[in-house]
Amino acid sequence: MNVRMSSTALAAALVLGIAAGPASPALAAGTGASAATGHSVQRAPVTEAPDAEALRTAIAGLPKDDATAALVRVSGSGGDWRGSSGVHDLASGRPADPDGRFRAGSVTKVFTAAVVLQLAEEGRLGLDRPVRRYLPDLIPAAYKDVTVRQLLNHTSGIPSVGSGGDLDDWYAHRFDPHDPERTVREATSQEPDFVPGTQQHYANIGYTVAGLLIERVTGDRYASQVSRRVLEPLRLKDTYFPGADPAIRGPHNHGYQLFGTGELRDVTVWGATDAWAAGDLISTTADLERFTRALFGGRVVRGPLLQEMFTLPDASVREYGTGKPAAYSAGLSVMRLGGREVWGKTGGRWGYNTVVAATRDLSRTLVYSVNSTDAKGDDMNPTAMNIVVAAFGAPSAG
Repeated sequence: MNVRMSSTALAAALVLGIAAGPASPALAAGTGASAATGHSVQRAPVTEAPDAEALRTAIAGLPKDDATAALVRVSGSGGDWRGSSGVHDLASGRPADPDGRFRAGSVTKVFTAAVVLQLAEEGRLGLDRPVRRYLPDLIPAAYKDVTVRQLLNHTSGIPSVGSGGDLDDWYAHRFDPHDPERTVREATSQEPDFVPGTQQHYANIGYTVAGLLIERVTGDRYASQVSRRVLEPLRLKDTYFPGADPAIRGPHNHGYQLFGTGELRDVTVWGATDAWAAGDLISTTADLERFTRALFGGRVVRGPLLQEMFTLPDASVREYGTGKPAAYSAGLSVMRLGGREVWGKTGGRWGYNTVVAATRDLSRTLVYSVNSTDAKGDDMNPTAMNIVVAAFGAPSAG
């Protein structure tokens, strides 16, 4: 398959999303995960070394139109590769900081799902129990059948809210505070998109509810629970939740967004309270690599509940509005690259796109941060797309 064909196929199946917007697709299954479609999937471990030349080529020439910087980490049984390209900021032109922090966007959902599954393991909540049992004052009777599991795998039917306006409108309101309870009340005041459990609609709202569920069950703040349960045990010292602070603390590379007028604006400072438990995390590639390896290795969620993160809904469940196969599990999603299942999650905030991805056996992992200039584009960022293909191979069908 030539490069152009690989890029076209991948762009159709793998889209970088926006935690700030109405939808933030993860590593989506374009040609089917075996768990959902019954396809035969090669599970042989990745033994070859990372293709260093392809990875260097993927991030070469930055800054350019689609991205100003890229930070990449590939690891596994075949060896490791680290690379960075681009600039810290356009004004100074100095090299990008390979250890810089960035907005991880919807990768936050993986952390949220992990904590909910930990609470299930402890018997403090049940995945098949109605969410209304835990949040009776917040979830109305119209949503009485929505279960905790359905929040995590996007099959709740709760509609999205707050997605109106164009980029200029988002920019004008980038510092506005958002209250998660108010968001949930607004969403659940509307009619369900579908009967819970019958379709899948990727959105932030389920994880906003999940964050409130964590708080109600534990009697503690969401950020505090994730920090105590995940960040501190794994020593993710450069990962944190910004709360109401619109800035990125510590070393970081600037993010830029291309506006409709052709103007490229620095959007590094931008509030993330609209995303909260669905997408406000700030991290580094080193921390996210450590988290991915710990998660897949069973050191974050243990026992049978870890399998929830690698199990898609029943094959009868289709994507809302398109009829495509369901692609999302609890916190992750899956597609086939280079003949293997690759599980992971994309995320994005204005100026920043992120991926955590790995084969189930951890024989190949990928984490990147790409300072994309079109975080809400319909197609996948070209630099990010090239990194994925260089790390795992082209999408494979059947």
